[in-house]
Amino acid sequence: MEHFFEFAMLACFGFSWPFSIWKSLKTRQTAGKSPLFMIIVIAGYACGIVHKFVFAYDWVVWVYFIDTALVCTDLALYFVFSRRRVPDAIQA
Repeated sequence: MEHFFEFAMLACFGFSWPFSIWKSLKTRQTAGKSPLFMIIVIAGYACGIVHKFVFAYDWVVWVYFIDTALVCTDLALYFVFSRRRVPDAIQA
């Protein structure tokens, strides 16, 4: 019970990423996605992981890893699909 709220926070944040990944895979578009935002989120999770290893190691660190992997997946999809986007000038 000691780490319930940290786990709940990570679970709530982590629950949203599969939906974002699914949207990326389904639409193959990057509209509304911010790579800078995703990089900042990854940096935040990395800080949480470092804190867990240095000061308070417990099982919750694995939730940080799962969440980080989900955000990295969405970021990778952003770069894959942003390369496939055809500029508007070429479409005209």
